Amino acid sequence: MKDKLIINKKSLKGEDGYKTFSIRIKEETVVNLDRLADETNRSRNELINILLDYAIENSEVK
Repeated sequence: MKDKLIINKKSLKGEDGYKTFSIRIKEETVVNLDRLADETNRSRNELINILLDYAIENSEVK
C-alpha cells in the first residue's frame, strides 16, 4: 500500500494574521523607508511592521 499524499488546506486570504489597509505617508518618509529597505535587503512592508511593532512596544501614554 502506498502512502497517501496529504494536502493541507490553504488559509483563505486575510486569515494569515495580517490585515491590509492603506495609509497616507509623507514622500520623505517613503524615501527613507526605501533607503533602509535597500540597506537591509528587506521589503518596505517588512520594515514598516518592524518599526510599528517597536514603536508600539516602546510607547507610553501620559
